[in-house]
Order: sequence, then structure tokens, then C-alpha cells
Amino acid sequence: MFERVREDIQMVMLRDPAARSKLEVFFTYPGLHAIWLYKIAHRLWISNHHFSASILSAIARFFTGIEIHPGAIIGKRVFIDHGMGVVIGETAEVGDDVLIYQGVVLGGTSLERKKRHPTIGSGVVIGSGAKIIGNITIGDCSKIGAGSVVLKSAPMGSTVVGIPGRNVKEERKCAIDLDHGELPDPIAEVIKLILKRQDEMENQIRALGISTSTLKMNEIFERKSEIEEIFSEGAGI
Repeated sequence: MFERVREDIQMVMLRDPAARSKLEVFFTYPGLHAIWLYKIAHRLWISNHHFSASILSAIARFFTGIEIHPGAIIGKRVFIDHGMGVVIGETAEVGDDVLIYQGVVLGGTSLERKKRHPTIGSGVVIGSGAKIIGNITIGDCSKIGAGSVVLKSAPMGSTVVGIPGRNVKEERKCAIDLDHGELPDPIAEVIKLILKRQDEMENQIRALGISTSTLKMNEIFERKSEIEEIFSEGAGI
């Protein structure tokens, strides 16, 4: 148990640039407190002391804001950073060296007593507010973008973004990676292609030299340019 605590604290020192001392981490990091209390509750759960395990889990949620069902399976060196609102369901499985940010939900989609929560591989990073729903698998070393809603399995090394979550890259390697803002935007890329194609079509129309309704066409082109400008400023295209 003490070896596990030491290992978890060392992991936080490596992954959180705000951590200044091991003593500070031990006393003030609720993500670690939630994991440690979960470990005790999980032992009670697998020993068929379900009521005691649930009571301990409720106490941990009250003090940390993190809800981990005692029946879940969580690996080593899992770090829940700023964990308020994190929910990990009963049949969820989380591998080793996983980084989870606030508001993450590993939720279920069935009323039946079966595997209904996701399986998270080792080395996965799950951004703030991400929701991973159902009996799906997220491969090792994947990254889930903040605010994503993931409903389908993703292979190893995936980068998943959006609602619903789309796998936009399969090249990520396991690493301590805090650059969560550097995520691709597949919707913006599609819109770029559409606008590019529209520009090409407009140039073709102009090249035809059609004289009828020229004024109306110019008005449409000008209005389209205004909409592009407003949209691009908001979406970062």
C-alpha cells in the first residue's frame, strides 16, 4: 500500500507542473485521495462487502467530488487531475498510466447487469468534459479531446475529437503529453474544402461571362464573403 502511494505521488510530480512538493501532493490532491479510497472500497467490493464499499465510495465522492464505483477496475499510476465531476461506472476498466481531467464520464448505456461501461487502455489521456459511453474500447496511448462524446471504439494511438467523437489520427505514441489544445478540427477542415470548391465554382461562373442577373450574382458573392468572414472568426478556420 505504501509503495503504491509513493508511486502515485511520483507520477503526479512528473505529470503536473503545478506540483511543488510531495508533501503538498499527498495532502491537497483530491484525485489521489479518490483513487486511494477507491482501492479500499474495491477490496471490500470483491470481498462481497458491497454495502460497506458503497458507503466508502459515497464518502470519497462527498470529500473529493469524484465518483468511482467500487466495482470498477483501475490500473496503476492513474492520475485524476482537478477531478471535480469525474464519474467512473461500475463495469469500467482503466489501464495503467492514464491521465483523466475534470468532468470526464465513463458511462454505461444498458440497464442489464453486464459489461456496459468503457474499457480504457494504458497511457490514454482524456481531456476535460469528455464523455465515453457504452461498452467500447479506447486503445492504448490514445487521446480524447476535451468535450468529446465518444460512442465507438478507437484503435491504439487514436486522437478522438468532436460530438460524436471521430478518430482523426492514429499515430500518437505513449508520452507525458499536456498539449491538449493542439487537436485537429475535422469539421473545420471539411468546411475549408467546401468553401474552396465554392470559390472554384464562382470563378467558373464568372468565366462563362453570363450577363443575366449579374447584379444579383454579385450581391450573393458579397453576402457569401461576409458570412465566411464572420464564421471564420468564430470557428478559427
